[in-house]
Amino acid sequence: MRDTFIDTTTALLADEPRTALVLADISAALFASAAARHPDRVLNVGIREQLMVGVAGGLALTGLRPIVHSYAPFLVERAYEQLKLDLDHQDASAVLVSVGASYDRAAAGRTHLSPADVSLIDTLDGWTVQVPGHPGEVAPLLRAAVAADTSAYLRLSVLRNDRPLGGDGALRVVRDAGPGAPLVVAVGPTLDAARAALADLPVTVAYTNRPRPFDVAGLRDRASTDVILVEPYLAGTSSRVVSAALADRPHRLLALGVGHSELRRYGSADDHTRWHGLDAPGLRRSIVDFAFSAPR
Repeated sequence: MRDTFIDTTTALLADEPRTALVLADISAALFASAAARHPDRVLNVGIREQLMVGVAGGLALTGLRPIVHSYAPFLVERAYEQLKLDLDHQDASAVLVSVGASYDRAAAGRTHLSPADVSLIDTLDGWTVQVPGHPGEVAPLLRAAVAADTSAYLRLSVLRNDRPLGGDGALRVVRDAGPGAPLVVAVGPTLDAARAALADLPVTVAYTNRPRPFDVAGLRDRASTDVILVEPYLAGTSSRVVSAALADRPHRLLALGVGHSELRRYGSADDHTRWHGLDAPGLRRSIVDFAFSAPR
């Protein structure tokens, strides 16, 4: 996904004169050729993430369309005040593109983990959040975000599904178990594990790579009594959206994602997926207990 982002951004800088890129050392070497060709629109501020977002806000106010890039905890958590003030409060917009996701660089420790990033973006006004499930989804999502002239957060990861699904973010049913079946909504790279977990169970599975704005109409069309969210970030991040969308009808909601408890472990991304119950066996246990074992 990161390679696709670099190639697509390099092309956008060449093709779209309004496009700018602001970095804080992360990936700067990979954009060296673009910086040499567009020194006025590729800016590396050094290891100063708050300044990076502030500069992006200033560029946006001049009419440019800034892309801002770093690891998720540096881009969203460390620079949150600047997102709030230098972008939202100034009515300036930018496209944030992160790498690292919830725990891709788990071996680097807690400083590089950011399961709460989408929850923080949710506190801002009117942002689009894109969570591709495959590298093939990155370029169209990024191009759409840059063209939209509103603020967007594109969350890249080393975790991925086997094939791209694409689309505009509307819920896409990939497995239809018929009327009344529990509905699983899998976000981004969680889809393959969800499908493997439920292969022999009467469960409808839908996919989205754009959890914000959430496809409320698609959810209402497909949801039965039981809805299960599977998200690759903090568990419960989209619960309020789903609950509000279904407030006028009886429903039960199970929100699966990265747990709130601090694991205090290193390991690999696959280890953390397993520890948080987001691998196929973990998802199957949780969903069976909820939809097929729990009293109605």
